[in-house]
Amino acid sequence: MRFRVYRSWPLLPNHHFPFRSLGASSHHLFRPSNLSRGLHMIRSFTNGGANGGTEGNSFPVSGAAVGIILMLGVLHARHIYVEKKIEDAKEKGIELEFSSDAKAAFLRFLPLRSMSHVWGLIANMEIPVWLRPSIYKAWAQAFHSNLEEAALPLDNYASLREFFIRSLREGSRTVDSDPYSLVSPVDGTILKFGELEGPGAMIEQVKGFSYSASALLGSNTVLPQVVGEDMNSEVSGKKQTDTTSVKKSWWRISLSSPKVHDPLSVRPVKGIFYCVIYLKPGDYHRVHSPVDWNILCRRHFSGRLFPLNERAVRTIRNLYVENERVVLEGQWAEGFMAVAAIGATNIGSIELFIEPELRTNRPIKKWLQSGTSDDRVYEPEGVGMMLKKGKEVAAFNMGSTVVLVFQAPVWKSPGEEGHNNSQFNFCVRKGQRIQMGEALGRWN
Repeated sequence: MRFRVYRSWPLLPNHHFPFRSLGASSHHLFRPSNLSRGLHMIRSFTNGGANGGTEGNSFPVSGAAVGIILMLGVLHARHIYVEKKIEDAKEKGIELEFSSDAKAAFLRFLPLRSMSHVWGLIANMEIPVWLRPSIYKAWAQAFHSNLEEAALPLDNYASLREFFIRSLREGSRTVDSDPYSLVSPVDGTILKFGELEGPGAMIEQVKGFSYSASALLGSNTVLPQVVGEDMNSEVSGKKQTDTTSVKKSWWRISLSSPKVHDPLSVRPVKGIFYCVIYLKPGDYHRVHSPVDWNILCRRHFSGRLFPLNERAVRTIRNLYVENERVVLEGQWAEGFMAVAAIGATNIGSIELFIEPELRTNRPIKKWLQSGTSDDRVYEPEGVGMMLKKGKEVAAFNMGSTVVLVFQAPVWKSPGEEGHNNSQFNFCVRKGQRIQMGEALGRWN
């Protein structure tokens, strides 16, 4: 396949992606003049430059490269549109609440796993060496990536996948050396954080809806919990009422939600915290260890592959519980520690550096999900795999979400069991951008 490129229409002029010139606001994307300009470029590609005898320079461009360019254009346009809507809501002081809609329900019928497989094929296609810098610079422009931090020259990344999971140049990140700190395992945006309290150890997904930490981590998690002293009578009193409602909605539960423990029967012990961090497509995609700890086991849940963007978070129930994920669980100096890496559309493949043989984003054998996981206990049993703070653990193929659930010191009065003068405090705020290695919280 050969394409002709004109002097007036260079391929990726000034190393910028064509859609970038359409403007920063979403409404510019759909102006007739810009649409016709984009169509003209596509026609010139596919027609080999035939345009009434106009002279030009021709050179070979693979069909895969053209497909990648068009795909990046669609992603860029969608990214601008979504970002504009979120910014408008923030400027108006609107706090987004949970609100299910028809589009969210429609996602359940889309072949998202097959779409992710197609994306995987595209991301693994080898890009011509001469075209690599232009494509990667276009991606960086669209999604605000810092290419100066890349460990290798851009033409060394043979495919989009290699580029997405690239390592950083030495010295790009500094891991907080304070022994009384817990650091961010990723580059991303802080969505939620706090202490788990009350029945069910619930984590807020968005205002108006929460999910159980036990459902996220798995039914056999060793998350420290106790039976609520004042909840036994409430549980028994609600069983009859709940049975009636479950019978009426069995179809919604079996299709929508994995089996979880009764959230009213247990509560977390004091001092269990959580933090949810969202990775945008342009963020550094590797996951690192937040502390020195021993990973005792790994659980892989072959769930769905819903998107994890802002709209999905506020419209899909149990989003993080339903999606494919890898959970690492173990112990650190202060107690329990778990890191959950959540997959999404186009990001079902989660690479685990400490277990390269693990394969994710595989076809689901069962249509109805039971919430079961594929587990592995790391040897030696009871000791597991030791990881130092800042050590690389895993990688995503694009953006995604990481959820930390951990035990940390909390102040206890002299009269309480396990008297303790230390107190863990988060040192981040909601919506803050954070880099891997920066402190999430400290204790004294």
